Amino acid sequence: MSLAESRRDQIFPVLDAASMETAKRFASGPPQVFAPGQAIFQLGERHSPAWLVLKGEINITRRDGLHREAPITTMGVGQISGELSELSGRGTLASGHAGPEGCTALPFTGEQIRALIIGAAEIGETLMRAFILRRVALLQEGGAGSVLIGQPGTPDLMRLQNFLSRNGYPCAVMDVAEEEARALVERAAVQPAELPVLVCPNGTVLKRPTDAEAAMCLGITPDLDTNKLHDVVVVGAGPAGLATAVYAASEGLSVLVLDSRSFGGQAGASARIENYLGFPTGISGRALSGRAFSQAQKFGAEIAIPLDVKYLDCGGPKRRPHEPLRVELADGRSIHGRAVVVASGARYRQPNIPNVSDFEGAGVSYWASPFEAKLCEGEVISLIGGGNSAGQAAVFLASRVKHLHMGVRRPLTATMSRYLIDRIAALPNVSVHTGVEVVALEGDEAGALRQATFRGLDSGKFWTFPIRHMFLFIGADPNAEWLAKRIAVDDKGFVVTGRDFAPTDVPVNRAPLPLETSVAGVFAIGDVRAGSTKRVGAAIGEGAAVVAQIHAALAN
Repeated sequence: MSLAESRRDQIFPVLDAASMETAKRFASGPPQVFAPGQAIFQLGERHSPAWLVLKGEINITRRDGLHREAPITTMGVGQISGELSELSGRGTLASGHAGPEGCTALPFTGEQIRALIIGAAEIGETLMRAFILRRVALLQEGGAGSVLIGQPGTPDLMRLQNFLSRNGYPCAVMDVAEEEARALVERAAVQPAELPVLVCPNGTVLKRPTDAEAAMCLGITPDLDTNKLHDVVVVGAGPAGLATAVYAASEGLSVLVLDSRSFGGQAGASARIENYLGFPTGISGRALSGRAFSQAQKFGAEIAIPLDVKYLDCGGPKRRPHEPLRVELADGRSIHGRAVVVASGARYRQPNIPNVSDFEGAGVSYWASPFEAKLCEGEVISLIGGGNSAGQAAVFLASRVKHLHMGVRRPLTATMSRYLIDRIAALPNVSVHTGVEVVALEGDEAGALRQATFRGLDSGKFWTFPIRHMFLFIGADPNAEWLAKRIAVDDKGFVVTGRDFAPTDVPVNRAPLPLETSVAGVFAIGDVRAGSTKRVGAAIGEGAAVVAQIHAALAN
């Protein structure tokens, strides 16, 4: 039974008469009358209102990039259209037309639907659950969103799959060898070097697009008002940044979150997190970050993905404490904020192997998503690293592969949680090699990974294993280059906070706050901060704690 069948009452709830009267107070305009078959909202439309049906019906349909259309549902009196796209002003994933007898409906813009969700708690709980479940149903059932066509397992195809999946956007994938896919590629005159192609729901065909190009075509990236002064600009949409967005927006601050890839950060790629408070059976990183992403939007935080941040202009010693900070984007635009929170996390570290970059996307991966797991089903693989992320990935992959060779420099007890060590020890197809490092990778004629050579750190002995996939979890370096040496960092490049900086760039009549950097009004949280605990729970805690300090800084 599909999600739409098993939880239909929650996905398409019906408001009773009293709830409808409450909802009407939040509407953004008077009721509108639509003729039979008239379009009420169109696929891909930005800032489309949600509609409360007062009379008649709305027929909701989905369509993919190949113009394959299918009905979703018919909404009657007391039902509200929309899903997470309407909440945030992104391109809608469905179309709505008035039923055979027409329709009278009440519009709710994104701002008004958020006001309803927050102002009427019981209705808000019902609607948020419905919006989230509608998106999940679209992701599970397909037939809505984009179509990716390419050769399975190629780096660019996997990159786009990961980008769309981690941003919660539905996407169907077709092998270019399939008849329908091959016919489309030939009609569009796509050359092999231009694969993969992305077919957007409106029919636009993008040849080997970047993440940013895909996001613009699909309506994932929101419109930015560069003239707006935000209370808080958060750089990074990992657990720390999302926590800041939720707590700051819920307290009435205007919040903009920027990220170059997706929400969730490294935690979003974790197959299962079992040591986070309140989830005794565990939760995937994607599910946890997806909930936080929806929660931040509920309170009105703007989240702009994928946008690269190039530079933070702190204004220099002549800047006064109340003057805005400027965040410059890679595309030349600038964003201004009264406070800036650096939550840019860390990037995956590369091992010291001469040709490792040659195999990235061709056997070497820095995370273990379902896409990579599917590619290495039934094969012998290797995983390098001994932290908790490595342990979670090993447990996730072991059930799918023939054998997993895990290489670590130190005993697992020095770097990994006990529950993961015990679980790995119980896996019959996992071999843990302690005190080793990878020194060489070799490929086949097609350029895909074929084998890896390990060396014993103490013995100097060499082992060669025939493997097709290697997963690297050997730590991370701070994503702090965009600060351009304007902010104090330690000898490893992590941002220093809470010290008696001398001199500070902006003189204020107070000591730096615990999470404040060497520039007044600029804060650092999560993995990018020097001395932080590299755990999801700690990052979320810092994201919550920094909001009180932002209030104190702005008040001062």
